[in-house]
Amino acid sequence: MVIVVGSQKGGVGKTTIATNLAAWLVKKGSDVLLVDADDQGSAADFTAWREANLDQCGYTLVQLTGSNVRKQIEALKPKYDHIVIDTGGRDTTSQRAAMFVCDIYLSPFAPRSYDLWTVTKVATLVDEIQAGREPFAAYSFLSRADIKSADNREVSLALQDYSQLTFLPFPISNRKAFANSASKGLAVFEMEEPDKKAVAELDALFNHIIHGNVITTTAQKATV
Repeated sequence: MVIVVGSQKGGVGKTTIATNLAAWLVKKGSDVLLVDADDQGSAADFTAWREANLDQCGYTLVQLTGSNVRKQIEALKPKYDHIVIDTGGRDTTSQRAAMFVCDIYLSPFAPRSYDLWTVTKVATLVDEIQAGREPFAAYSFLSRADIKSADNREVSLALQDYSQLTFLPFPISNRKAFANSASKGLAVFEMEEPDKKAVAELDALFNHIIHGNVITTTAQKATV
């Protein structure tokens, strides 16, 4: 399965989701490829820290950009159980190329008005890619959500208005545990004393994505 984590805005936690998902899939016994398709190289930096702190990284990392992403992923797909692709926070050739070969597209949104403004751009991008290939599952969810805030509910309701992106009610909160673990190249559940709430949030989101995934066309979503 090829899973792309993408957005039209930086700072929404894409790399956090991608790296934790890769480590989570490894923990489940899968052979995983993590692709850093973001020019900033955050997933590669995370992996460098991971290799320095662990005897075994657990997954394979490659850095790919541009249209080469599509060609290389098509060639690599048969070799791995899962491929997780971390793309940049804007409309790039890399993100589009990754979406052309993905099974699942994940787009996190922070509960802020200036983050929500980008949802129309993301929905349009999904429409464009869906028109040129077989249908894939596209999801939105809250990332870096406030622990207690009315903004969470307001943005959640707004995201549900976009049929191109199935909204997942499994928010990832803005917890220090994510930054603390990332600084060591670890997933939150790999810490010596893991934050149980952070772990539970990831488990809920990832279990639904991997085990509850149903690919639905945009037309079918619109009728639900």
